[in-house]
Amino acid sequence: MTLQRALFADRTDAGQRLAGRVVAAGVTDAIVYALPRGGVPVALEIARALDAPLDLVLVRKIGAPGQPELALAAVVDGGFPQIVVNEAVQRMTGATPVYLAQEKALALAEIERRRQLYFGNRTHPNPRGRTVILVDDGLATGATARVAVQQLRMRGAGRVVLAVPVVPGSSLETLRSEVDLLVCLAHPAEFRSVGAFYADFHQLSDEEVLDQLAEAARFGGGA
Repeated sequence: MTLQRALFADRTDAGQRLAGRVVAAGVTDAIVYALPRGGVPVALEIARALDAPLDLVLVRKIGAPGQPELALAAVVDGGFPQIVVNEAVQRMTGATPVYLAQEKALALAEIERRRQLYFGNRTHPNPRGRTVILVDDGLATGATARVAVQQLRMRGAGRVVLAVPVVPGSSLETLRSEVDLLVCLAHPAEFRSVGAFYADFHQLSDEEVLDQLAEAARFGGGA
């Protein structure tokens, strides 16, 4: 079996390289949205390059029974929380509606915790009619990105750009069909996990996310 090769030193390296590709694509006057936690340092570099505001879309993956890394579904925050279920994974793993309901409740509880911690009294840019750039550190199934795109469109976003360092080659066309522009650095045919493409893929802490949000407050007309 061929081992995956690390393409990026860390998320900051990936973000800087991805920012260059976004700039080259001519994307301007945008709001950058990160999928926390891993997407935040990547998105920070794009926000820095564009001098754009950075905000978050709070999404939680639901893992399959006994296989927490296998994305069964994803839940996104909002007035009417949305859930996207990977029906193929559901059939393969036998996940029941009761399991999904229980995991959705846990996901929404964690989303609420993060909302209170990350947002506090922060004001949020309004995406209505704007170009938005949704950023993560990589996509395996794309479930979290798809549900986040749905939420941004429901909030009235104009043009939706999805920017990620690495996605599976098999998912490329599906993802491209769901957004106005897909920007990615690599789309390998052999794909086991996002973390395998990073030399440093440590789990980010809440403190790191808060520090990065504080730094991003200087961009896009912030402090």
